[in-house]
Amino acid sequence: MKRLLILGLFLVGLWFALAHFANSRGLASQGTFESIIVNFKNNLPTETLSAQMGSLPEAKGLDFNSVFSVDEYLYTLPGNRELLKQLRRSPLAQFVEYIEPNYIYQALEIPNDPDYSKQWNLRAIGAEAAWDLSKGDGAAVAVIDTGVSRVPDLGETEFVEGYNFVEDNRDTRDDNGHGTHVAGTIAQTTNNNYGVAGVAYKAKIMPLKVLSATGGGTVADIAEAIRYAADQGATVINLSLGGAGESQTLQSAIDYAYDKGVVIVAAAGNENRNSSAYPARYPKVISVAATDATGNRANYSNYGAGVDIAAPGGSEQGENGKILQETLDPVSQKPVLVGFQGTSMAAPHVAGTVALIQSAQLQGAKPGAKLQDVSSPQEVLEILKTSARKVSDDTFNHYGAGQLSAGEAVKLARQGQVTFRDFFRWLRDNGYLNPIFWFDGGAVSLIPKLLMVAGSYLLAILLRIYLPLRWTSPFHWGLILGSSGLFFLQGIYVFDLPQWPFRLLGSSLPTVTNALWGGAQLNPLLASAVIPFGLLVLLLGIPQAKTWVLGLSLGMASFLTVAAIYFPSLMFIGAGTWAQVYLGVNALLCVALVWLASQGDSRLA
Repeated sequence: MKRLLILGLFLVGLWFALAHFANSRGLASQGTFESIIVNFKNNLPTETLSAQMGSLPEAKGLDFNSVFSVDEYLYTLPGNRELLKQLRRSPLAQFVEYIEPNYIYQALEIPNDPDYSKQWNLRAIGAEAAWDLSKGDGAAVAVIDTGVSRVPDLGETEFVEGYNFVEDNRDTRDDNGHGTHVAGTIAQTTNNNYGVAGVAYKAKIMPLKVLSATGGGTVADIAEAIRYAADQGATVINLSLGGAGESQTLQSAIDYAYDKGVVIVAAAGNENRNSSAYPARYPKVISVAATDATGNRANYSNYGAGVDIAAPGGSEQGENGKILQETLDPVSQKPVLVGFQGTSMAAPHVAGTVALIQSAQLQGAKPGAKLQDVSSPQEVLEILKTSARKVSDDTFNHYGAGQLSAGEAVKLARQGQVTFRDFFRWLRDNGYLNPIFWFDGGAVSLIPKLLMVAGSYLLAILLRIYLPLRWTSPFHWGLILGSSGLFFLQGIYVFDLPQWPFRLLGSSLPTVTNALWGGAQLNPLLASAVIPFGLLVLLLGIPQAKTWVLGLSLGMASFLTVAAIYFPSLMFIGAGTWAQVYLGVNALLCVALVWLASQGDSRLA
């Protein structure tokens, strides 16, 4: 009866867990939208297309998104999730490449106060060292945002013609202030005895308005702006915007620009979430997390899956904690020097650095050479990653390859193309070729883990002389779960998936709390003999389960012993002698528990 009760409770728990995950939506489908994208097949005859559009009442209002949509057969129509389901089930579906939500992405700034006057952010990325070698000449940065207005401190910055995709005209003036601020970080006019400086102040700005005065815009407009930028000569695209919801339309545009040699940079998002927002989430986009004035991850910045690099994004910390640029006051529409914060502010630091890199590469090329001949998005990303300041303890991927270093990036770009030999030397010099780096320098402490699992087996061998222990499968799994867990799983990283399942599966019982919520201090309850004792009382009448608990108890004895030597630190108790005493006593209690539970058994199967 007791076995059936335990099995029943387990199945009920498993049922609720599976139901929760089945009903939860991933980031790729969490976005909000008010319209739908319908991308017809390009080889569809016009008469067939017209007939289908006219025969379906659901397709009422279907029209080209803009004049740039004609060649792509890209239509939009007002609608919600219910209409989206109807269209996907309708006869129209056989004539389309895909039907998807026209998600609304938002500008990623945090509300701000105009009370900051120091550009700590430029010093943090080593801009002064970069300017000795490059100022961005020859690069063109497309700012896909709320538009860009020529405030006084952009007066000497060179602009190239852009487009307003919100209203389908050439008026790219900013009615929000976000886009002008972003453009200022990239190329604010510098050395003009006015205002502040920009990262690549000799680069050209291509203003592309896709976000309205409220800061919202659709992926269809954003995708068209990306294609426009690629066709009109932009070398870098900055996307300080994002949201939930994966889009084939947007990914297709990103692939198009990337294949034309354009480097695409995007903000990781401000939700303090373990994954980048879209479009930063796409593999061909450089996803930028934000740091504060101390160099730590900004508390709002997304991290984890998809993050490639970190750059200054600002925070509320201190009076000079935000990113200062000249932009427009959205109410008065007058120029104002103001501090913003957000991953929206971090991305243009990287976009400006990319412009510096491209300019440096052009300077070292033969006269008349084009940027596409001396640079590629893959090479630029490698330069950014190689030159970034590495953060040694970054288990949760807060910083990607590290903190942006514009000075080192430009120096590396001026040294010529990064060859495999150069990259191999860098890997060697930074320890990446040492296998221990991937464990002790990363998510897993290899030596303590090996000692834990080896100690548990040695302890079992010693006790086997006195106790009737047998090496069954439950006993092995108990030893592993109690000592090291499947620790190598903690080093696994899968794009577009959260890391917590790998951390959980790769942890031992005493470190479950650390795997889920981080931190180095052990939970005193889990790092004790209480859990093995409770499990033994509950499962005493089930031989195989009892064998598993005995293995678990021996494994924990080994773990607690190694923990007392390597990292004696406990919640509520702290680190040091008392923590060592606590861990040592509980290690002995775990062994005593196995001894007492095994007395009188002829065998444990």
